[in-house]
Amino acid sequence: MKFYCIGDEDTVRGFRLAGIEGQVVSGAAEAAAALQAAVRRSGLGVVIITDAVAADIRSQVDAIRMECERPLLVEVPGPQGPIAGRKTLRQLVQEAVGIRISQEEEST
Repeated sequence: MKFYCIGDEDTVRGFRLAGIEGQVVSGAAEAAAALQAAVRRSGLGVVIITDAVAADIRSQVDAIRMECERPLLVEVPGPQGPIAGRKTLRQLVQEAVGIRISQEEEST
């Protein structure tokens, strides 16, 4: 299964160091075109996209998630950290499963 990253320069560079191809985008139009091209690539299993880029093209991201079995779209925080007010992956899993994953969050 192949991975692909769409995001800012720092994020894409980091994933390239791990052997994952990617495309740097700087606006909604570039992001939309990059995501559409990624979806058309054969053999691509996972597209990693920064949450800031995904927010710029939210309707397209949501449509792909609902209509396409592959690729799986995974949103990750960019260098500035997660978007304020957005639930972390840990929080989403805890809500879905109904149990606390670690004791770290007891104090929050």
